[in-house]
Amino acid sequence: MSRKRIEHPHPVPIVTSPPPRPSIGLALGGGGARGLAHILMLEAFDELGIKPKVIAGTSIGAIMGAAYASGMPGADIRAHTKYVLSQRFAVMRDFFAARPFQKFRELFPGTSALLDPSAVLDVVMPKQVKADFESLEIPLKIVASDYYDQDQQIFTAGPLGVAVAASMALPAIFQPVLVDGRAMVDGGLTNPLPYDLLEGEADIIVAIDVSGTPVPDPRRPYPSAMEALFASAFLFERTIVREKLKSAQPDILIPSGTQRFQLLDILKVDEILAAAEPAKERLKTQLRRVLSVETLPQISGPGDDAAGAARIQEVLPVLTKPKRGLLGRRKRRKQQPDA
Repeated sequence: MSRKRIEHPHPVPIVTSPPPRPSIGLALGGGGARGLAHILMLEAFDELGIKPKVIAGTSIGAIMGAAYASGMPGADIRAHTKYVLSQRFAVMRDFFAARPFQKFRELFPGTSALLDPSAVLDVVMPKQVKADFESLEIPLKIVASDYYDQDQQIFTAGPLGVAVAASMALPAIFQPVLVDGRAMVDGGLTNPLPYDLLEGEADIIVAIDVSGTPVPDPRRPYPSAMEALFASAFLFERTIVREKLKSAQPDILIPSGTQRFQLLDILKVDEILAAAEPAKERLKTQLRRVLSVETLPQISGPGDDAAGAARIQEVLPVLTKPKRGLLGRRKRRKQQPDA
């Protein structure tokens, strides 16, 4: 008795579309002029054709994050920054070049600080930056520090300019910013690299560290009073980052390579951008690595060719193989930053 062959009236196709691309959360740290390196990191995202799902920023990271979340490409942020520092920012450029801090305080006794951060933002912020968080193209978290509560304040809604001004209000340079009657100062004093705010909001967390270290001056064995003041603040911030990294690390941690520059080296924009180029390439390499997806063989159906059945048997184990979560992997191991 011959065995009757059973044929399916319609071949059952196997869908082999690749899994969705992992989402990315981007943390932009604080660090004064060193944070100009963030521009290159934003360009890296643009050159790879990807956008973060959410951004968190502190101090200059808040400034860059606000511009990028408003829809400005990294190249436009670079062009605007260089234009401001060379043209519209001429008065403040001369101020920072001469650094007449003591003379300024003698001329204006009783002032709590040198500059109003909101007034500075009116000069430096691109007109394309949105007025409020609700209008942003990418969700944004901005970190400031409540001076009296001694804790971080996270802004996610309301006027954007006020939040950015509060985040960059480094004491002794900028006046505190009043928000609902509370005095807000630089976010770097409580959370200089806010990657922890992105936990659970994206599959891959990327953190850009633009912190720095004091550079010895061979002409004198000790720093000036103003240098010591600024260096002490950043020493405190680096201590916070080191302690955070002991408990949890981002998936990708990129040191910017600009640590030799000082807080107010804004006139060295070309040098800072050049120094950050290797970090940009490292970021692109790591992003390609984590976002690359191995494409499965394309199979239309079992009856299309003689090798169809064999290829199905080859692919099925891959389709049913369990996958490890990216967030779980971050908690199990600590990734060391690239050299």
